[in-house]
Amino acid sequence: MKQLFDELAYEVSKKTTEKYSTSFSLGILALKPSIRASIYAIYGYVRLADEIVDSFHGYDKQRLLARLYLETNHALEEGISLNPILQSFQETVRKYRIDIDLIRQFLHSMEMDLKKVDYSSELYKEYIYGSAEVVGLMCLQVFTEGNKQRYDELKPYAMKLGSAFQKINFLRDLKDDYQVLGRTYFPNLDMAVFDNTLKSQIEEEIQQEFKEALLGIKKLPASAKFGVYLAYKYYLSLFAKIRKKSSKEILEKRIRIPNTEKAYVAFKSYLRYKAAYL
Repeated sequence: MKQLFDELAYEVSKKTTEKYSTSFSLGILALKPSIRASIYAIYGYVRLADEIVDSFHGYDKQRLLARLYLETNHALEEGISLNPILQSFQETVRKYRIDIDLIRQFLHSMEMDLKKVDYSSELYKEYIYGSAEVVGLMCLQVFTEGNKQRYDELKPYAMKLGSAFQKINFLRDLKDDYQVLGRTYFPNLDMAVFDNTLKSQIEEEIQQEFKEALLGIKKLPASAKFGVYLAYKYYLSLFAKIRKKSSKEILEKRIRIPNTEKAYVAFKSYLRYKAAYL
């Protein structure tokens, strides 16, 4: 029965999410059960592409990413894939009529990671749009369940949240991105002169995006509001930790949030949510 394969496909995407991200896994658990599987599917697909460009050293990454692009197109055209992650993703795309251009923009940003790019302000915006903002928009199409008016209203906020998350990832991963992968995403940044002043400028951008994104979270459907708010609070706690570190410290060590601290954040967020402060 194909139903068994479909169930397996979504389970693989769920396990992929749990393996790679405790924060997003807990956030997804806070969503309405009927939409969880589709968000797992989106995360699983995004993680698959991300692993190709970030982790599969010693393999032809360009070729692997090109193959994923072709297999994605085939899955969407045929309505099936033998790759379980692609299978759950294509079903989600078709069910919620996710814009194909969002997927193409995402894969384009992944391809940018395979090249040595000196990021100007425009290329920086282009990369963030494809690598983070469109992922937020894919999830938003699930959250709004086909309500285009609501999607259009919430779209700018989802983009701000995705952008804030990605910029925090950039700061968190600055050491590995630069020293291991040879990447720097922030525009016109000379790592030799990265200091607390430059770090503070980036943090001010993130703070403003978080402020704007929260307005949108408050307008989300009840099925998605707490889950997204929880992910927001996790990243806010990580951001607070990064802000306390100097530019030198974040170049020396990757900042993390222990699972015990994540549990505390979840508990506090739930109490705030139930008290109707959100």
